[in-house]
Amino acid sequence: MTTKEKIIKTATETFNTKGFNAVSLYELAQIIGISRGNLTYHFKDKDSLLEAIAQQMWDNIFAERNKSRRLPSFANLHKEVQLYYKFQKEYAFIFLDPLVLTHPLIKSQFREVTEQNILDNKAAIAFAVQIGNMKPESFSGLYHNIAFMTWMLTFFWLPQQIIRGEKNQEDGEKLIWSLLIPHMTERGLAAFKKFFGEDYFEELGEPFPTDLQSFYAF
Repeated sequence: MTTKEKIIKTATETFNTKGFNAVSLYELAQIIGISRGNLTYHFKDKDSLLEAIAQQMWDNIFAERNKSRRLPSFANLHKEVQLYYKFQKEYAFIFLDPLVLTHPLIKSQFREVTEQNILDNKAAIAFAVQIGNMKPESFSGLYHNIAFMTWMLTFFWLPQQIIRGEKNQEDGEKLIWSLLIPHMTERGLAAFKKFFGEDYFEELGEPFPTDLQSFYAF
């Protein structure tokens, strides 16, 4: 590992733990075990370091995405969701800090990727409708909204996990499928069960109680 690679790796881990704005270059150099001058030789300031970390993240994401065929299928939707959950953990500080998300070096790329992600979700739904796995839209805006909510459940899963802490037992991808399954045809549901398995379908979530006493004490 080169010094530059070591700086990026250690900086990412440190920012994930302490936050981007809470660590100075001097402190980071001490953690890495190099002089501040050596660090600034490779990265003149924190912005240039942030830019390098973000570029590494995007390069890794795009490389992983390109490993699978760009077919708008449920299988690829599954891979896409798992991919972003993985990188949210590896680069948590980028997804968790609003100041980093809106940083000029980050914001434009995130907007571009976001629009493409929503477009990919729409393409997956359109493809499912065309091949008979999903029903035609029952009212205007339904599938647009589901495509948008799928993106939200993907990109903002980590923040809600941290907010809710140990009480959070839900599986983010299962929530997404819960939005889609009611609009699947019998053929689509059969294809879903074949891909994920009957057990996965039966365990999408806890049974919902309709007895109001489950929620309120009268």
